[in-house]
Amino acid sequence: MKRIFKPMLWVAVGLLLAFPLFSLSYYTMVRTSTPRFCASCHEIHFAYNTWKTSTHVNNAQGFVADCMDCHLPAPHDTVDFFYAKTLHGIKDVFMHFAGSGYDHHEQRLIAYASFKNDQCLKCHRNILYIPDKRGAMLAHRSVIYARPGYEKRCVDCHRNLVHNARGVYAYKQYQGYYRGNGL
Repeated sequence: MKRIFKPMLWVAVGLLLAFPLFSLSYYTMVRTSTPRFCASCHEIHFAYNTWKTSTHVNNAQGFVADCMDCHLPAPHDTVDFFYAKTLHGIKDVFMHFAGSGYDHHEQRLIAYASFKNDQCLKCHRNILYIPDKRGAMLAHRSVIYARPGYEKRCVDCHRNLVHNARGVYAYKQYQGYYRGNGL
């Protein structure tokens, strides 16, 4: 009986300590994973406001791609995801308090340089079948099935979808209307 009691006691103590720590970590991760939380720093207001006017928020499908969808690795890479989220958070807090200034153009270049196709493809899965746009379908095929030495990233072509100052909300389904009226 004594042989089992001590290990069981340590398991119980471990569970009593681990459950609150895990819950607190999970709660913190969820609460800090919203666009509104990202926008709580004044440096990010431009990015937040331009994201709100983009097609990543305003689209016919009603889908909203938030900050984490684009700026963090795909969630199936759990360790990379949490590592990147923590690293970004620490960097942002440091830059907020110790930084000399926030250059949107420079930060945008850094962000685009770090994007991987997996980050786009976790939402845009069906890009190889676009029946009414053969050119787009072929272009996407050359990215997905790139020959060695000819690799491309989604952001090489789709660079200006988000974080551009706009006078109006950009609804993808009305793009022809915007162009026709000089907007």
